[in-house]
Amino acid sequence: MALTDGTYRLGPSTARLLIKTGRAGLGRRAGHDLTIEAVRWSGDAVLVVGDPDRSSVSVTVETGSLEVREGTGGLKALTDADRAQIKRTLEDKALLHAAEHPTITFRSTRVTGTPQSFEITGDLTIKGRTRPVTVHGKRNGDGLLRGWAIVTQSTWGIKPYTAFLGALRLADEVRMEFEVARLELADGPR
Repeated sequence: MALTDGTYRLGPSTARLLIKTGRAGLGRRAGHDLTIEAVRWSGDAVLVVGDPDRSSVSVTVETGSLEVREGTGGLKALTDADRAQIKRTLEDKALLHAAEHPTITFRSTRVTGTPQSFEITGDLTIKGRTRPVTVHGKRNGDGLLRGWAIVTQSTWGIKPYTAFLGALRLADEVRMEFEVARLELADGPR
């Protein structure tokens, strides 16, 4: 994938956005480490290869579009019923409150580095709260752009999920990952 100056459209047809959770507490063996994918989202990346400070990224995710893709660990395999229950829990008031906060947004405030290794600092808004986040990224030998950021849920007023009277709980920190398989110019066909 050639990286040239321009405005690029991002979304599920060209990239993936994942959230990876971990377990904590005495009962962590009973639960699952989850991989959750945003399936409805869009974004734009303005790329100025020779002057990354003029580059920018913006992304909007539909809060209700988070789907459980994988659950590893645990005492039993993750079922379709488990996936549906996790989706309802994610959308509930206690976690993301999707009815009141239908989108999650990220707007860059600074881009540094090179196309091979870069950082994007920006404002992440979840549940109406905006906090700074730094995304670390790189271009792999296969041409894919990949990156990650660590998000502490409680910073955005999200109380990590608990079960079994608190013996099983999700870790407060979750890892957000992206993988861009190809870039589409924003003025190209949709």
